[in-house]
Amino acid sequence: MVGDNIETGIVSIREALKIAHNLELDLVEISPSANPPVCRVIDYQKFLYEQKKKLKEIKAKSAKIVVKEIRLGPQTDEHDFNFKLKHAIRFLQEGNKVKVDVFFKGRTIVYKEQGETQLLKFAEALLEYGKPEMMPKLEGKRMIMIIAPKK
Repeated sequence: MVGDNIETGIVSIREALKIAHNLELDLVEISPSANPPVCRVIDYQKFLYEQKKKLKEIKAKSAKIVVKEIRLGPQTDEHDFNFKLKHAIRFLQEGNKVKVDVFFKGRTIVYKEQGETQLLKFAEALLEYGKPEMMPKLEGKRMIMIIAPKK
């Protein structure tokens, strides 16, 4: 049996429960596989609260990854392309991932090469801000590429 303000040692279960009851605390089994099993005298509700608090703190510190989406067409004009490029640069500087997709409407699906060229040109323009995480891939009527920010 171990715990705060308690003499560490080997005691019977009844005696350990009696000690925990007198201190108005809980007897919690820490390692049942040990010989003899190890128990600790603690306030179990307080222990659970502190554990939950630690998990919440770790979760708050972890980086939240946001994916911003930019949509192009296979024949997107130069001005529109540059406009969307500026948005992508801002997103990458903020630390967000950018998902760029070329959407093929109707019969424009025959221009797959143009769509891939658009995406590669976009990735090349963003090389100093981010690196392609996934190369252009056709999924149905969309060609998708993901660009992650440089650290």
